[in-house]
Amino acid sequence: MPWVVGVDVGGTFTDVFAIDRESGRAFVHKVPSRPSEPDQAIVRGIETVSQAHGLDLGDLRDFAHGTTVGTNALIERRGADVALITTEGFRDLLEIGRQTRPLLYDLQADHPAPLVPRKRRFEVRERLGAEGEILVALDVAAAEAVAERVRSSGATACAVCLLFAFCNNSHERVLGAALEAISPEISVSLSSEVHPEFREYERFSTTVLNAYLQPVMAPYIEALSTRLADIATNASIGINQSNGGLMAADTAARYPVRTVLSGPAAGIVGAASAARSAGRSDIITLDMGGTSADVCLIRNGEVGLSFSREVSGFPVRLPMVDINTVGAGGGSVAWFDRDGLMKVGPESAGADPGPACYGRGGEKPTVSDANAVLGRLSPDGLLGGAMQLDIEAARAAISPSARRLDMSIERTAHGIISIVVANMVRAIRVVSVERGYDPREFGLMAFGGAGPLHATEVARALGMREIIVPKEPGLLCARGLLVADRREEFVRSRRLLLDSAGREKLAWVVEALTREAEDWFATQAAVPSDTSARQTKLSYDMRYVGQNFELR
Repeated sequence: MPWVVGVDVGGTFTDVFAIDRESGRAFVHKVPSRPSEPDQAIVRGIETVSQAHGLDLGDLRDFAHGTTVGTNALIERRGADVALITTEGFRDLLEIGRQTRPLLYDLQADHPAPLVPRKRRFEVRERLGAEGEILVALDVAAAEAVAERVRSSGATACAVCLLFAFCNNSHERVLGAALEAISPEISVSLSSEVHPEFREYERFSTTVLNAYLQPVMAPYIEALSTRLADIATNASIGINQSNGGLMAADTAARYPVRTVLSGPAAGIVGAASAARSAGRSDIITLDMGGTSADVCLIRNGEVGLSFSREVSGFPVRLPMVDINTVGAGGGSVAWFDRDGLMKVGPESAGADPGPACYGRGGEKPTVSDANAVLGRLSPDGLLGGAMQLDIEAARAAISPSARRLDMSIERTAHGIISIVVANMVRAIRVVSVERGYDPREFGLMAFGGAGPLHATEVARALGMREIIVPKEPGLLCARGLLVADRREEFVRSRRLLLDSAGREKLAWVVEALTREAEDWFATQAAVPSDTSARQTKLSYDMRYVGQNFELR
């Protein structure tokens, strides 16, 4: 019996959702995540499902994976030692940025420090014009010299970002070849491959992020592919992208920046599918897991995409599912700020040691501990009774906060839940009220390990009248991976005036993009010969003369 499996690795649990293609039967399983070795939890979960339900691993055809490896590496700042090669005169572009404050009313808040220190930013003499014409040619000797400087700097990855390289990538390719010849062990990211669009600051930032994550993501993908090949030789691998579509494993290793919202995007795809099944077209999703809560507005059944956003304080200009994330999960820690007021999150107890009620040595008070103290969690424990809850440990964790507030443990637990609910309500207002949408006209779809548990309070605070809880809500992200399509985005930046000559140039650009899409269908699509399953969408970013920003 051929079967497929989707695996979503969260901060606390790894979710496995398998479907037998012939009978349509679904099999689910959860195992505790292993942040240090996430691939072990994945393989263990697949093997457990296989053994428990008599599924032959040789019949596993498709493996779809939502990963947080790249996201966590960025948040925790444990990526590569990155070098940057750029056009002469643009060494400090990453620090200059857009000169906007990260928080409008906080005069002390700073942007995060660049991921490339100034001593590892190198300039090279070359220059392209705005149409890609070569104004100052790049000397091969100069390329080799700067590649040697990168090698001597101790960098393990290098981003190559030249001015106007999105119009002409010849100089970046020369530098890439020089780096490959002199230091083949260094991972190289070319901006003309990672993000061939104009707006140099966002292009530089996105490329640097890709280089920063490459040495972390590539070994993980390789290890996971090897482990899967050992147990399931016939399975093809798809890694979920931030835009909600799947890509090949080698593509994910080469462009890890595309995975920074991999897991949450899978949940939105699953939520949209569940909403269609329930006959609902307008919903707001609430995906509350162990570390964070992700919210998204789906209107007329369409999932919105954002093409420019910040991740962990750094601008990323790539298509991503339009999600707003807050540090409000079951493992979010309650703490006291300098003003003496209790706050909840963004710090999380994670999977190790986890909340105190998990009985693994956690001592800080968390949202899960508050729910356990109030009897809002099953007395039989989690994972179908496989994980028993330690209520006394939860009470002990909350007790110091209760004494500080001069309240009972139960009243303090109520306060923790009220705070985390307020955080999620504020996140939903960002994607609804602040964009002109009335949340009362939408249904609230709650999923994730803790979403349905808090949905009632969230809905009441927003005046929402309907809550939708999909089947197996704690595994909807893993389920969403199985309904996600293979997807790729091709982009060209050309500044054209749409007169007769401009329209002719535009036709050439569209023709080139179409050829790229056809080549991708032939080599990367899951079923290349099935042309009926193909779908191509073309969009333009346009603006009137004199405008600063374009509309899609």
